[in-house]
Amino acid sequence: MSTVLIIVIAVVVVAAIALLLLLPRLRDRARIRERERELDRRREQVAQGHRDEASGRERQAAVAEQRARVAEQEAQRERAEARVQEEKAKLHEEGLADHELIAPNEREEFSGTAAVEGERAEVPRDRDSVTSTAGGPRPSSERRDEEPEDAEPR
Repeated sequence: MSTVLIIVIAVVVVAAIALLLLLPRLRDRARIRERERELDRRREQVAQGHRDEASGRERQAAVAEQRARVAEQEAQRERAEARVQEEKAKLHEEGLADHELIAPNEREEFSGTAAVEGERAEVPRDRDSVTSTAGGPRPSSERRDEEPEDAEPR
């Protein structure tokens, strides 16, 4: 029995020594695994924060793009209004909108002028601006400066 006892004691001592030698390594490995898990958790937190920030910026970009589209449409509307005003200016320059310059109570005062429809004085004008594309004078129904005689005054 003493031999078996000596072998058992020797095995226990060797196992204890091996355990004492391996235990710090096992603790280090466990600590490293725990640190890796903590690092992975932190990475995921930071990555999620960046994703949330990216999502917020995408929404801001979409709003900015929508505002830009609205601004572009407003700019187009302003350009169209500018073209309308330019066309009105051309009408006035050509004397085609003189009736807009005379109030109804002033019609008598301006009778006989080009401003009062139906009572026009024959004023020689450069008709190049009111000719058709074929180069000849346009029919009276197409002229902008004259209305048919049966039309009511404006």
